[in-house]
Amino acid sequence: MSTVPSFKPFKLALIQLGNIGPDKSANLKHAREMILKAAEGDGSTGPRPSLVVLPECFNSPYGHAHFPNYAEIIGSTKAEDIDIQTCQSESVKMLSSIAKEANVWLVGGSIPERDASDQRLYNTCTVYSPTGALVAIHRKIHLFDIDIPGKITFKESDSLTGGSSLNFFDTEFARIGLGICYDVRFPELAMISARRGCHVLIYPGAFNLTTGPLHWSLLQRARALDNQVFFSMCSPARDMSAGYHAWGHSMVVDPFGKILAEAEEGESIVHVSIDPTVLYDARASIPVTTQRRFDVYPDVSGGGQ
Repeated sequence: MSTVPSFKPFKLALIQLGNIGPDKSANLKHAREMILKAAEGDGSTGPRPSLVVLPECFNSPYGHAHFPNYAEIIGSTKAEDIDIQTCQSESVKMLSSIAKEANVWLVGGSIPERDASDQRLYNTCTVYSPTGALVAIHRKIHLFDIDIPGKITFKESDSLTGGSSLNFFDTEFARIGLGICYDVRFPELAMISARRGCHVLIYPGAFNLTTGPLHWSLLQRARALDNQVFFSMCSPARDMSAGYHAWGHSMVVDPFGKILAEAEEGESIVHVSIDPTVLYDARASIPVTTQRRFDVYPDVSGGGQ
């Protein structure tokens, strides 16, 4: 594993994207405009955002019936194998181009992906450097199959396949772990990412009006507190005319479990300054990272912190 970069202060921008409709070209155009807007900053003094994040399924309506119609071929699960110029994914090409134009690190939410080798579909997050290079690919590991009587039934596995790898990427200011939405309910993923040196965990997500008020902030605060990391989920804006009603409330939580910023339900951009001293203070004052008893229970990360 590569050397963990030093954790340095940086600004994070979450785009709670609205107006996601059936026209993919219009969705990509709007996302591009919002990335440029987010990259400009919030008008305050100080540096512009270094990292910008889009929500889950930013280029298409959310729903297992839509995934096959909007799926794009990326070409590989290894970012270094992708040639942006010849990549068949129009979303990947747009995200690469705008990351370079805006000069930001970009977590490109997620898009429906089709694997050309077997035609299986995935819910996939791609990440780009300020040069436009594709640096990480994360396929959603845990599929959203739930049935809450009288509330909501949803089965992603009707069309999607779960990913099979854990992923992070290194910047000049932090190591950042990835997940997508339902992945947050499985604490092992966050534990392993943290013990592999991730300072920040970012999960594009789209909870609904049943699970959102129950668990959206609770799960993020739990993952941040358990692992003493910064944790953030970026949601689409709520659209009551759509088939799926997203909760919204994109947020950032610090290593003490404190909510640093939270959107409401409409389209907005959340700007947050990330201060590494909070992580170091949390780990020094409540040193669970050095108090784990792997002689009593197993280390799910297979070693490390």
